[in-house]
Amino acid sequence: MAPLPVEPDLAPSMGAPEASAEPTMPPPPAARPEPETVSEEPPKRRKTEDYYATKAQIFNALVEAIDLSQLSRLGPEDARDEIRDVVNDIIALKNVVMSISEQEDLLEDICNDVLGYGPLEPLLARDDIADIMVNGAETVYIETQGKVKQTAVSFRDNAQLMNICQRIVSQVGRRVDDSSPICDARLPDGSRVNVIAPPLAIDGPALTIRKFKRDKLTLDQLVKFGSITPEGAAILQIIGRSRCNVLISGGTGSGKTTLLNCLTAYIENTERIITCEDSAELQLQQPHVVRLETRPPNLEGEGEITMRDLVKNCLRMRPERIIVGEVRGPEAFDLLQAMNTGHDGSMGTLHANSPREGLSRLESMITMGGFSLPSRTLREMIVASIDVVVQAARLRDGSRRITHITEVVGMEGDVIITQDIFLYDMVGEDANGNIIGRHRSTGIGRPKFWDRARYFGEEARLAQALDASEMPEYVSE
Repeated sequence: MAPLPVEPDLAPSMGAPEASAEPTMPPPPAARPEPETVSEEPPKRRKTEDYYATKAQIFNALVEAIDLSQLSRLGPEDARDEIRDVVNDIIALKNVVMSISEQEDLLEDICNDVLGYGPLEPLLARDDIADIMVNGAETVYIETQGKVKQTAVSFRDNAQLMNICQRIVSQVGRRVDDSSPICDARLPDGSRVNVIAPPLAIDGPALTIRKFKRDKLTLDQLVKFGSITPEGAAILQIIGRSRCNVLISGGTGSGKTTLLNCLTAYIENTERIITCEDSAELQLQQPHVVRLETRPPNLEGEGEITMRDLVKNCLRMRPERIIVGEVRGPEAFDLLQAMNTGHDGSMGTLHANSPREGLSRLESMITMGGFSLPSRTLREMIVASIDVVVQAARLRDGSRRITHITEVVGMEGDVIITQDIFLYDMVGEDANGNIIGRHRSTGIGRPKFWDRARYFGEEARLAQALDASEMPEYVSE
């Protein structure tokens, strides 16, 4: 196997045409090293040009001394040890003068560049980070514990950042360049990635990574975090097991995908599930799952596969449940048709600030998709298809709460009628600015899906959850 060429973001001459070709690197390791401590203060000083020149010199020597393509055959730790041993020998042979801390930084940087995603590796290794937001080479923000903070992480220049963006998107067969400057992709662990490159991004490539915890969250953990009460979680379990058609609504970063993952945990293992996503990120645990992903057009502008194409096609695949990662266009019409033609228990998410607004957005997306159906016909279709809307929200203190469990009851005239089963009331805030509130039942004795719950043997449990959750004493801090 031939040695790999010099990695372009470490090559001495960044302006040379041949330096723009991205080499095929060994795949990033499944298990990352232990998280490093990352300063969350604004960066005071970037690494010097001398540091980057030394790093490029040592990397070039590393390429000559070792066949990087062979590293893919080693385990993550063995590959790192091999690189560190060779780099230490090169430093000694070239009499490079640097402190122990600088040498450790250099070793770690080169390992991350070869085996992973360069300066992003320490952030990707941390499980407490929800989002990584790169605004050009010098500015990197993270969201942790609901708060956005700037880090001391930076890239050498925008060329290095662009090379890392290329490496990420190329792993899922996509590209980002001047002719296609916007790209959605995903990391091997399922984290969602968005890249927008120059000339659209004026100050350098903008990279956004929505990370997911390695350990899949459950409803029990959401109860522990205060996102929902045990009684509310029991109602959601019953909704999932009773094959209700569910729409999960919420704003950006409110936890819609997390909640969708939690609800899918209560699907029977015997059911055939088909998921349709722009970037595959759902983590279903059932054995019979078919995962479908959209595809952007090629260089000639052909070959695009849209979400609507996927939803229409999966109807021919004998699905029992259809899960749409995010409904944002005319595929809403096909999803409603699927829900109304025997695919009970299907689910999807969309962006909206309330359950009623979510239903209105469904209608708007279908209308904008070019369907010339009367408004009343569309609303009748929504009422016949959607059983429950679950609203997730991110509050101003950064906490995430399930604020509504709302069922779609029917129509009066041309108006869709809904009724809230479960609500979150904000009471105030404590001295630290944290929201204090409570979840409560609205007192609906028999929801519309009561008969469905009885059919699946969940009637007694549903009655118990509704009765218990009427107690107003429960306070979520």
